[in-house]
Amino acid sequence: MSSWKNMKPLNKGIILIILSAFFFALMMMFVRLAGDLPSIQKSFFRNFVAFFFAGAILIKNRTSLKLPKKTFVPLFLRSLFGTLGILCNFYALDHLDLADASILNKMSPFFAIVFSIFLLKEKIKPVQMFIVTGALVGAMCVVKPSFSNVSTIPALLALCGGMCAGLAYTFVRMLGQRGVKGPVIVCFFSGFSCLVTLPFLIFDFTPMSLVQLAMLILAGLSAAGGQFTITSAYCYAPAKDVSVYDYSQIIFTAAIGFIVFGQIPDWLSWVGYVIICLMAVLMFIYNKKRDEKAEALKKVKEN
Repeated sequence: MSSWKNMKPLNKGIILIILSAFFFALMMMFVRLAGDLPSIQKSFFRNFVAFFFAGAILIKNRTSLKLPKKTFVPLFLRSLFGTLGILCNFYALDHLDLADASILNKMSPFFAIVFSIFLLKEKIKPVQMFIVTGALVGAMCVVKPSFSNVSTIPALLALCGGMCAGLAYTFVRMLGQRGVKGPVIVCFFSGFSCLVTLPFLIFDFTPMSLVQLAMLILAGLSAAGGQFTITSAYCYAPAKDVSVYDYSQIIFTAAIGFIVFGQIPDWLSWVGYVIICLMAVLMFIYNKKRDEKAEALKKVKEN
């Protein structure tokens, strides 16, 4: 415990974000182990657990739920696209190798760059355009689009899930700029997802065994663990210093896929993994240098 207290904040952030990647990999495993259940049903239980965790934090910290009117629309859109992203991801998990579904979901930061151009009026640099294009090329290596490939549709849905997540994260950034706290966003999103999926659950409920129910509860607990550790990671260190370590989830999902399900991705998928991870590293380096340059210019102006 004392060694943790004496550890540098940056190292704490790195450890926590790798731990969050492991929790999210476990979530994907438990969702797959839940078996042949509708994606909507899986999504409900995943978000139901997260809702109570986020609610408990709000109560413990006595966080105010009073929000400015200008945050209602982006909060709704964050929840809507976040829900669509989870549904696409959960469907893909049942039809793809874990590593393939994971890497396509990790396309969200690249889509966030694109959406920030239109929603946040941010300008995209040539380097960023190259990185986004490279990531899409890597994604196509994983998707392998073909009418004869039965995994094409699940792969495209996984990519769509990553796109929806990227759009949702863009709205999260917008909400952060408007002063909305993270636990409030998580609680609203989880509650929204539960309400949206509840009617489908009531009218088209698929009976579950105790084992399946346990897997979904464990999936929800793992997702909550991932949410809290990644939030703590960004409290200890800025995203520009630790975000790239989130891609360790690919290693965890590939290992779990092989050990638990006997899955071995083909060579083209491995090429896609390498390209996407390489683009993530380039984006990490570019963002860090850009921020360091901005800080240096700020200091010069102050002096």
